[in-house]
Amino acid sequence: MNNGHHIVVLGAGYTGMFSAIRLAHRTRRTGVKITLVNPSSRFVERLRMHQIAAGQELAVHRIPHLLAGTGVTFVQGTATAIDPENRSITVDGFRSLGYDRLVYALGSSTDTGSIPGADAHAFTLNSPEIAGRFAARLAELSESGGTVTVCGGGLTGIEAATEIAESHPGLDVTLISPDEPGGMMGGKARAYLYRALDRLGVTLETGARVTKVLPDAVELGDGRIVRSDACLWTAGVKVASLAADARIATDDRGLILVDATLRSVSHPEIHAIGDAAAVRLPWGQIHGTCQSGLPTAQYTADTIARLVRGKAVKPFRFGYFHQPVSLGRRDAVIQFTKADETPRRQCLTGRSAVAYKEMVSGSPLKTYRLSRRMNVTTIVSKGGRATRTGSD
Repeated sequence: MNNGHHIVVLGAGYTGMFSAIRLAHRTRRTGVKITLVNPSSRFVERLRMHQIAAGQELAVHRIPHLLAGTGVTFVQGTATAIDPENRSITVDGFRSLGYDRLVYALGSSTDTGSIPGADAHAFTLNSPEIAGRFAARLAELSESGGTVTVCGGGLTGIEAATEIAESHPGLDVTLISPDEPGGMMGGKARAYLYRALDRLGVTLETGARVTKVLPDAVELGDGRIVRSDACLWTAGVKVASLAADARIATDDRGLILVDATLRSVSHPEIHAIGDAAAVRLPWGQIHGTCQSGLPTAQYTADTIARLVRGKAVKPFRFGYFHQPVSLGRRDAVIQFTKADETPRRQCLTGRSAVAYKEMVSGSPLKTYRLSRRMNVTTIVSKGGRATRTGSD
C-alpha cells in the first residue's frame, strides 16, 4: 500500500515527538511520509527544567537519535507561517513544506509579557539555555548569599523553589503566589507540602500578586518591595500565534479549537495536541501537562493511522490520575485525583513518592524508545463515566 500521504508534525516536545514516533510505527506499511519540524535538535525534558535551573547537569538527548530507525525525517527550523488553504508551511521564512495532514504540537511557554519588567529582569524555564543562565546566577549568589524569588505558586513554581532551596541552602528563597500553593491538593498532601517548604526554609508570600519586576526586587500589589537578586518567573503561559495568524479557528488564548477527535473545527486536516489544543470533555477543558499531552499525541497518531486506512474513529477520552510534585531530590508528594483532577483521599509521600516521581519524569523517553517497535499506551485513565458522551 502506498498512498503518498505526507504528514508534518510541528514541534518536537513531549507530544510532537511521541505522535511522530507512534505514527511512524502505526503507518509503516502504508507509504506515509512523516516530517518532524523543530527549531532545536535537542529534545527538551520540560519535566526536569527546574533541575537545570538549580544547577544540576542532565543528559542531553538529540532528536535525530530518538528518531533513528523510525523513518521520520527531521527538519531543524522554525515554522514561521502556515497556509492552510494550500496546505503548506513556511520554515525559517523561506523554505516551504507541503502537507496532507498537519499535527500542530507547538506547545506553550511562560508568559513574561503581562507584567512590567518580567521580560527584562526575570528568568524562565522556557529553554535549557535560559535555565542554565539562571543556574549560573545562583552560583554567583551562593558565594555571598542573596534572595531568590520564584513568582508563581503552581506545581512548576513549587518544584523550582524547593529544588533551589535544597541545592543552595545559603540562599533565601521566596515563593510568591496570589493563590495558595498546592491549593488543588487534598488536605493531607497539602499539609505535607507545607512542611517540606518549611523544612527547606522557603518563605511564602501568598495572596500576593507581583505588579512589577525590578532589576533587584519585585513589587507587590499592596506596594511592598521584596528584594530579589534573581527572579524566576513561572506564572502564566502563552502559545504561539502561528495558528491564529493563519486564520485557523482558535479561542481567546490562541489554542486551536478542536472537535471530539482533536481535529481543527475550521480545518479538519489539522490535528492539534497538547498545550496547543483547546480540548473540552464533559467535565471541562483539559490544561497543559505532560499527563494530558501524551494521551492526545497517542490518540492522534492512532486516529491518523485509522483515517489513512479509511477506518472510523472514536472520540478522545481522558481522565486525570495524579499530581506528582518533586520537593527537591530527596522528597516528593503525589496527590491521586479523580478524572476532573479533584483530589482523592489517597496520596503518596517521602521515598516512595520520590521513586514514583522519577518514574513519571523518565517515562517519556522510555516510551519513545519502545514505541519505535511496539504500541505503548500512555493513557492511565479514560475517566470512566465522566468522559463518556452519547456518541461513544
